[in-house]
Amino acid sequence: MLEEARTTWRQAVAAYQSPQLRRSLWQLANSVVPFLALWYLAYRLLEVSFWLALPVQALAGGFLIRVFIIFHDCGHGSFFASPKANDLVGFLTGVLTLTPYQDWRDEHARHHATAGDLDRRGLGDVWTMTVEEYRAASFWQRLGYRLYRNPLVMLGLGPVYVFAIKQRFPRSRSGPRGRRSVLLTDLALVAVVGTLFATIGVGTTLLVHLPILAIGGAAGIWLFYVQHQFEGVYWEHRDQRDYVAVAMQGSSFYALPRILQWFSGNIGFHHIHHLSPSIPNYRLPECHREQTLFQQVDRLTLRQSLRSLRLRLYDEASHRLVGFQALAAR
Repeated sequence: MLEEARTTWRQAVAAYQSPQLRRSLWQLANSVVPFLALWYLAYRLLEVSFWLALPVQALAGGFLIRVFIIFHDCGHGSFFASPKANDLVGFLTGVLTLTPYQDWRDEHARHHATAGDLDRRGLGDVWTMTVEEYRAASFWQRLGYRLYRNPLVMLGLGPVYVFAIKQRFPRSRSGPRGRRSVLLTDLALVAVVGTLFATIGVGTTLLVHLPILAIGGAAGIWLFYVQHQFEGVYWEHRDQRDYVAVAMQGSSFYALPRILQWFSGNIGFHHIHHLSPSIPNYRLPECHREQTLFQQVDRLTLRQSLRSLRLRLYDEASHRLVGFQALAAR
């Protein structure tokens, strides 16, 4: 399968790499408008009961994921044919998702350039230590790593920290364009959040948005996590790394139920996305359906994906992700 993919994948993806304006505009409308409407509905329901508003906030969190997928596609230049349109919509959806567009775009490009590379980990991906690195680490390094990989931290505290706090500051690797995008996004957020604080109040604004951010952010981080964190994931040293293997064996085909596939913007077809980031998210299912090459990869079901939470270290000897319990077996 991998040999076939190396020779035929370019032809297989070529027909799907062009964005379709009507579909892009429709996805923009059916994602952003419901999100804003649900935000307002949650605000009104909070006047009655927080528990009445919570299901609406959970649904708004689902639409926030769709907004982020649009933001993500704009960052790849795949949502519109026009670079200016991608940059404009990317910036605006970045404000909605609390994420500086250009800075995130640069960091995500590093992720695509280094995915599956054992020698360049930590560039826009989930921190993953090898078994030998963990064995050689100090007590505090091990503790920090265990906390980082703990689901309660990663999916509980992580979303609010990443989107509300971390994204407000340039990264250490940010260039002038990235730092400028952080500043512009922060200024836009000051205007939006300041208006909300002045009109509906600080407490009400936070009560509406923090649950949406926590729910949508946790789901989004989980999707990003499971795309490259599964037992047989491909990792290799830089001089032996294979681009096609990174996509077909190092990126999951996350076979979600149809409704979750819709809310996640088809990002579960991640093996195709890593082969060709130029394909808009709404064209990934048809590419998978019509090209048998992409149907040959292993499916990762929702139930199977939950097992990846116990996989914390990469074992170079067996070429697999393993849990901490594997340390005791040696």
